[in-house]
Amino acid sequence: MAASNEISGRSPGGAMIRTGLLCLYAILFAIFVLIASAANAQTTGSNTEAPVPVPALVNPDVPTDEFAHQLIPLTKAELEPLAVVWLDIVRTTTAEIADRQVAVIRQPEAATDETYQAIADLVARRAGLFERFTMVVNALESKGGQAEQIAEFRAYRDSVLFNETILASPKAIALALLNWLTEAEGGIAIALNFGIVVLAFLTLLFVSRTVQGLARRWFRRIPNMSKLLEAFLVGFVYWIVVAVGLLLVLAAVGVNVTPLFAMIGGASFILAFAFQDTLGNLASGLMIMINRPFDEDDYVLVGGVGGTVKSVSIVATTVATPDNKIIVIPNKNVWGNVITNVTASYKRRVDLVFGISYGDSIPEAIEVMETVLQAHPLVLDDPEPVIQVNELANSSVNFICRPWVRSDDYWTVYWELTRQMKEAFDNAGISIPFPQRDIHIKTPQTN
Repeated sequence: MAASNEISGRSPGGAMIRTGLLCLYAILFAIFVLIASAANAQTTGSNTEAPVPVPALVNPDVPTDEFAHQLIPLTKAELEPLAVVWLDIVRTTTAEIADRQVAVIRQPEAATDETYQAIADLVARRAGLFERFTMVVNALESKGGQAEQIAEFRAYRDSVLFNETILASPKAIALALLNWLTEAEGGIAIALNFGIVVLAFLTLLFVSRTVQGLARRWFRRIPNMSKLLEAFLVGFVYWIVVAVGLLLVLAAVGVNVTPLFAMIGGASFILAFAFQDTLGNLASGLMIMINRPFDEDDYVLVGGVGGTVKSVSIVATTVATPDNKIIVIPNKNVWGNVITNVTASYKRRVDLVFGISYGDSIPEAIEVMETVLQAHPLVLDDPEPVIQVNELANSSVNFICRPWVRSDDYWTVYWELTRQMKEAFDNAGISIPFPQRDIHIKTPQTN
């Protein structure tokens, strides 16, 4: 019986051994589970732990230009704890300034120049800290930081500066201002930037003038280009160079020009509606310059105005009348009306009308007029002048006299021929009648 029990493994000792092994396995399994859980928890905690800011990024003495470059590769998750660290740095310095201000209030005899100077030095140092703190906040905002958190950071900065300025004594403000003016990152930096801007502006003017001159010489080589279009293109090149140069100068001194482009893009739609008439004048001005219905120094009749064209801007045409009145006509009114260019052609015809009395000889009058025209040096032979009887008027026989002249000589010939014809008719005994009316008075017959 004992043998059979031993063989079958059912002895009391075997049962105890099996029970002990099972307990041992259970304990080892529990230990393994605990170790795995701890490892998993440690791994999970390390993954969710906020990244520790780089020591170089929390150094209060790091130069701002280096600091700006170091902020570029950081992500939103890295910038959030960095902003908190810088907030604590600024708060610590602010607390030290407040403690010293309280000490001066409690002990007025300790308000010496050295004390105020020490406070001013702290304020100047804190200004640099605030600058770096602001750079971190701006970087966080640009990379999608929470608006509430960013507003909280900026509200703290603004509140500190406002309240300190309100509570500070005039002497402390004066010392702080003096320290700021002598700081390399304060007044000196502003002065240097101002000098750079002035020097860059003068250089920009020189460069733009040079480019303008080169552009003018280049445009003049283009055949058949009007002076108006040339002036417009030269001015356009000049202002493009100025605008690009100004953007480069602003970017060089650290000004972010990206919002400027966004502002221009947003305002363009509003300006398009607000300046519809101006845009119409601009389009008409471009059409005038491209189609060239007239050029500078041309005598034109347009919009009920006659005069010499002086200039055409993008919005208006300036005309000088014969009596030297300067008239500015919107380009929309110029392009939208009939344009008569008097001086566009090389030759012009002078239209004159002369009358003789019914008792004078027509052939003799024609001969006198032909002699006068042939003797005048400004009358052209080609085309030949035209002299014909045109009208049998009430008081005279009217002739048309139409010689051709150069456009520049039009008025000279007009006035001289009018005088010479009168003198020639007088010498030939031909009268130029004035209007006459015969009045017949009938009296009633009396018986």
